[in-house]
Amino acid sequence: MSTPFRQFQAFHAIMERGTVTAAAAHLGISQPAISNLLAQLERRTKLKLFERRRGRLVPTPEAAVLFDEIDTIVRGLDHVNQAVADLQNRTAGQLQVATNHALAFGFIPAEIAAFCELRPNLTLAMQSQYSGKIQEWVAAGLYEIGICERPILHEGLEERRFTFETLCAIPNSAGLSDHAWVTPADLDDYPFIIMGADHMVTRRTREAFHANGAHFRVRCHTDLFRNALNLVKQGLGAAMIDPFTLASDDGEGYVVRRLNPTVHLDIVIVTRRDRPISVVGQEFLDQIIPRMEKIATDTMQDRIEA
Repeated sequence: MSTPFRQFQAFHAIMERGTVTAAAAHLGISQPAISNLLAQLERRTKLKLFERRRGRLVPTPEAAVLFDEIDTIVRGLDHVNQAVADLQNRTAGQLQVATNHALAFGFIPAEIAAFCELRPNLTLAMQSQYSGKIQEWVAAGLYEIGICERPILHEGLEERRFTFETLCAIPNSAGLSDHAWVTPADLDDYPFIIMGADHMVTRRTREAFHANGAHFRVRCHTDLFRNALNLVKQGLGAAMIDPFTLASDDGEGYVVRRLNPTVHLDIVIVTRRDRPISVVGQEFLDQIIPRMEKIATDTMQDRIEA
């Protein structure tokens, strides 16, 4: 069964933007047109994609599955349209970067701003996403540069690996401000906020506790280092946090201490192995790689209170 792409595009916009109004503005068409496209898609697919509750559209489980399947396709067409526009306007290149959330809060926007300062005609495509999706986008050619966590899930990707020390953020109320370092024994049975049971930082922290005979007590799971740090600031527990998230935070409500033994986070820059990188992309990498290398060797001592 053939389904017109415009219907998928309207559905994708509603899912991504959250409302019909925002989707219509994004696609540059009227709200009734968006609603009509969605109704056509539901009739064609014989799927109920949204529940209408109190005037709001709530995606059904079927909508979530469909969105995952068409996301890369819709973004691919947007990518083609942007390339055509760049060629028509003779734009001097486009920087395409997909980054994980930790670097998206401060580091990458600042680097992009510095990069664009001498390139006023440069167009940009920047997106933050989870690491698996970033690798999918780079492998599909939607983004030229991806910055994400290991492991590498797609063949055909070149990787440049960086290893960063994570630091332990502890609520002020924990009474550990006089420690220059903390150990698993210091935090035995203390509540922790973690990045999911299978995340590399969680696994490595748990291993450090077990190796030192301390109980690693998990109080809360979350999906972003930023969320974990915000929960620390509310006094709910400690968390191992990456240096990028710490650098973009105000530092209020908690202390930061190095954990002995150290727990590391592996981040990679990925590009497609079978496609030469553009001049613009290589220049951006030449800018950010030395800065990431410096952060990788920096223990963030300036964030640690004496």
